[in-house]
Amino acid sequence: MPPHCDSLDGPVVTAARLALEGRGVDHVLPYVPEEGEAEVREAFGCAAEARTLGPAARDVADRFFFETVVRVHRAGEGAPFTGLKPAGLDTGPVIPAAERALETGSPDELTGLLCEIVREQVHERHGHAMALQKHAADGVPAARAHVQAGLGLQVWAHHLYRQAMAGAHEAAG
Repeated sequence: MPPHCDSLDGPVVTAARLALEGRGVDHVLPYVPEEGEAEVREAFGCAAEARTLGPAARDVADRFFFETVVRVHRAGEGAPFTGLKPAGLDTGPVIPAAERALETGSPDELTGLLCEIVREQVHERHGHAMALQKHAADGVPAARAHVQAGLGLQVWAHHLYRQAMAGAHEAAG
């Protein structure tokens, strides 16, 4: 997924901004793992103090706090921090659909979108393998291409299944 948790208009920076604007550090703590809480609390204290020193210090302090929170958040996901991204990045159709599902309480749009994407990929990958099967008897290179396309479909499907089942186990646990 193109993460937008590291963008200036993503949910982590939005929560960090609200924390600095008076809601307090607890507003952003749900976005960081427990082991990163002390670092975020310390950064919040430093940023809050520095913000009182004028507009330029406020901007630097805010940026420092946003970067700290996003870095700690990303570490909790096991992902690297590669800097803050600008607001307005294209996150594709899935993230906005997932956000709408959470806002509306209905997963129907997200389910439909994901099912359609999977359906299209299955048909495309299967169709490619079947088209190559017609020429598989034309020699080793053609047979190899057919086998690779078939294995590609199987491996892709297996990874998709494992990812879905891992998510099911996480939700149940």
